[in-house]
Amino acid sequence: MHLASLYSSAAAPIRTFSDANSQPEAIAIMAADPDHLLRGDDAPPTLPLLAVRNTVLFPGVVLPVTVSRKKSVKLVRKAYAADKLLGVVAQLNPDADEPTTDELQSVGTLARILKLLEQPDGHITIILQGQVRFTVEEQLSFTPLVARVSYFPEVSLNPEIPGEFGLLQALREAATKVLELTPEIPMEARAMLDGIQSPAFLTHFLSSNVQLDLPAKQRLLELADPEAQARLLLEALLSQAELLEIKQDIRSKTHTGIDAQQREYFLRQQLKTLQDELGQDGTEEDVHRLKARAETKKWPEAVALHFKKEMEKLARTNPMAPDYSVNMNYVEFLLDLPWGEYTKDKFNLKQTKKILDADHFGLEKVKERILEYIAVLKLKQDLKAPILCLYGPPGVGKTSLGRSIAAAMGRKYIRMSLGGVRDEAEIRGHRKTYVGAMPGRIIAQIKKAGTSNPVIILDEIDKVSSDFRGDPSSALLEVLDPEQNATFTDNYLEVEYDLSKVLFIATANSLDTIQPALRDRMEIIDLTGYTQEEKVQIARKHLWPKQLKDHGLGETEVKITDAALHRVADDYTRESGVRGLERKLAAVTRNLARRKAGKELLPAVIEPADVRKILGSAIFDRDQYQDNDTAGVVTGLAWTSVGGDILFVESLLSRGRGKLTLSGQLGDVMKESAITALSYLRSRADEIGIDYRLFEQYDLHIHFPEGAVPKDGPSAGIAIFTSMASAFTQRRVRPRLAMTGEITLRGKVLPVGGIKEKLLAARRAGMKDIILCPKNRKDIEEIQEDYLKGLTIHYADRVDDVLRVALLDELVPHPQKLPVRDEPVPVVGPSVEVQ
Repeated sequence: MHLASLYSSAAAPIRTFSDANSQPEAIAIMAADPDHLLRGDDAPPTLPLLAVRNTVLFPGVVLPVTVSRKKSVKLVRKAYAADKLLGVVAQLNPDADEPTTDELQSVGTLARILKLLEQPDGHITIILQGQVRFTVEEQLSFTPLVARVSYFPEVSLNPEIPGEFGLLQALREAATKVLELTPEIPMEARAMLDGIQSPAFLTHFLSSNVQLDLPAKQRLLELADPEAQARLLLEALLSQAELLEIKQDIRSKTHTGIDAQQREYFLRQQLKTLQDELGQDGTEEDVHRLKARAETKKWPEAVALHFKKEMEKLARTNPMAPDYSVNMNYVEFLLDLPWGEYTKDKFNLKQTKKILDADHFGLEKVKERILEYIAVLKLKQDLKAPILCLYGPPGVGKTSLGRSIAAAMGRKYIRMSLGGVRDEAEIRGHRKTYVGAMPGRIIAQIKKAGTSNPVIILDEIDKVSSDFRGDPSSALLEVLDPEQNATFTDNYLEVEYDLSKVLFIATANSLDTIQPALRDRMEIIDLTGYTQEEKVQIARKHLWPKQLKDHGLGETEVKITDAALHRVADDYTRESGVRGLERKLAAVTRNLARRKAGKELLPAVIEPADVRKILGSAIFDRDQYQDNDTAGVVTGLAWTSVGGDILFVESLLSRGRGKLTLSGQLGDVMKESAITALSYLRSRADEIGIDYRLFEQYDLHIHFPEGAVPKDGPSAGIAIFTSMASAFTQRRVRPRLAMTGEITLRGKVLPVGGIKEKLLAARRAGMKDIILCPKNRKDIEEIQEDYLKGLTIHYADRVDDVLRVALLDELVPHPQKLPVRDEPVPVVGPSVEVQ
């Protein structure tokens, strides 16, 4: 019950019947004389407790309660037969069926049973009148629930005190305001509220009827200080009044809005009539215009039928309705799509090859694949476009290659960046029933291109991620499947659209993060890094002229020698692509532009010495990759997402008990490779010429420099083994030698991947000899001879073959002395420490 029901509860008395022959009797909602209630001195010290759900009884207030639990029914009957007194306490957990005092509120109200009513279903309803508040002190029995209680001293506000009198007036005014803001309550309720003279009963009565949850009402009941109780009650009444004012304001504004909408509708109807008289365009004219555009479309019959239904729906919709603009945008989008419109492909293979060669140096495999596609399309005239994936390190020209392919074929070019896309709706679109619905990127780009057979570059497809909004990779499965994309359905479009003529070209830096099902639908074309000679040619033909133009210099104003380009590529970049090279050339041209703007004399030709003056000291020093004068230092080859790189392995022996220490931020696979290599080295110590006592009397520390860079993978296995063997034998490692391969516990060398990138890294570092597994020979055969120039490939089936090539017969210039004792120190288990 809340204050809004004050009048209805009080004015409509509850009629009760004790039995079939008794006369009806009226029970008022409040006591006739609330000042003559029981006090603590007159009340019994022990009480049977009635646990009630979702209600709080206040002193002086009359409350009907239905009792259904058997124990509670028994307790009520016993109390009614005795002195008709019991304690009413609210449950902490309303769902508890048999609560104890620990599961009840600590404060309740002594109640007198005014009437007991028998119900047909066996339940009883009792009419209770609150008397005085009490605190439960101790539970005396559980069945029935009886407790010892202590009563509150009932102290009320004193109207003679100005402050308390003002608080009482504020309570009356707040309650009156609530009644005024509730139109369904008659004004007679205000007179009845004014008839309450007792300050204590006024507070309790308003507390019982105010709109609060159970914990808040219990808080009002527990407050012994009348002033604190009145202030908390006043705050609740004012909040209720404020809420009613907001609701009333919303209702008035809603009516105003409806009236304004009706008025605007009639005005628009009058405007429509005037437009018809003047011959101006109206809604019907818009519909006719859209239908006229539809007659020129070459869309399928199903799409035409769908468009017709949408137009009929649009014609029936009120222009003022929110759905009108949604439907209008949808049919206009249908008309804007290039249904059945294709650009004419160019089938001149020689011209296509010329364009591709002019724009990109190298990349022969992907150029050959595009020429094959155009040749088959020329012969058959109808071919489902393949899904190509250009895979390689950054800066090798994957994205720009798509623009060249589009120009060579005479098609429109579209680039879609998928990096960071997490929402499936980015691909499939939203259903148009949602607010702000939009089509997916694929269909939106088709509309932008104005043709149904563009070249679409799906850039960074390996950077697509997923979250609670869906998996975009799964949505791309239909887009990139030649067997399915002829009937691609966008959620916004709602009808099928043919994507089979679109040439999709995806780019990726790594294949590991691409969903396997998606990767299976694409033809992977591997684009590896460039050699130094290729970088020089690319810089001369493309990068240098472009930078001169971008910085306001004439193409023939300043030339640069091949030696200078070699210097920039060797000393200032370390990459597979040419992005870093382009940035360094941009730095050179900026320097020239500044000097030209200052009217200084520009050099006619840029020489290597000029490069050093402009760019400063070399960033990368190749000499550091050729130092093999120390035992235990071996150069390995690694593959990274930005191309190949060289990797150093350093081994050092120190007096100890055979502990193995690994450092350099290594992954689990690389740690296992080191343990495997050491185990095999110990097993072959005699054949290699190592005193077995060294393993027990010396600790071995293996370090991988650049410790801040994470490293993992099995390809450094033979490099680790060679480093260990060099450290234990103190034999020199062949200079300018690099190696890559996995090692087994039996000493076999296994093949690894990324061979081309690793060989390019070895060439950049000035290596001359490479050791590989014989099974990697097939990878070498696929590499152009230019990439292998200056490299000698050694194939090793076992690590013994590796040592024969890697270790020289002479010792290092200053070998470390490794004396051994006759009695070996016992080893305390296989100890491995990773730092």
